[in-house]
Amino acid sequence: MTRRTSVVPALAVGTGALVLIRELQRRQAGKEREAAEPRSRWRAVTINRSTSDIMPEGRLPAPLAELGNLVEVEVRPAPGGKGSELRARFRNPEPTGAASVAAKLSGDDPRQRVRAALREAKQLIEVGEVLRVDPASHGHRPPTPTGKLVDLATDRAPGEGVL
Repeated sequence: MTRRTSVVPALAVGTGALVLIRELQRRQAGKEREAAEPRSRWRAVTINRSTSDIMPEGRLPAPLAELGNLVEVEVRPAPGGKGSELRARFRNPEPTGAASVAAKLSGDDPRQRVRAALREAKQLIEVGEVLRVDPASHGHRPPTPTGKLVDLATDRAPGEGVL
């Protein structure tokens, strides 16, 4: 009887080890696939509407539709029941390294296009129009160095954040 009781725990340990090895192999294979095909990360906005209001009849909001097949779009309920989450990411890998820095400095960063499209979609769905800063309500800004900096920041704001 002692022999059988010692065999059972040994089998359990051996089976557990085999399961652990297979799981580690599966995870490693997944990491290798991800390394071979890097994915862009999701960017999201929370919209104070139900998921059916965001993409009626499966139609994308106009700003995201303009990006065409460049992006994947997903809608799901927002955490905490606070409306819906509209998410988008590029189908192809994003620029990295020096190419990323150059694209950002030139103002031609594809990530900025996705951010701007998400913000515009949010405004269209919640407000009914895209709000613009220019032209400034206070009139014409003088062509001073400070005015040019403000103009540059205003032009880049949709892709980087809100001023």
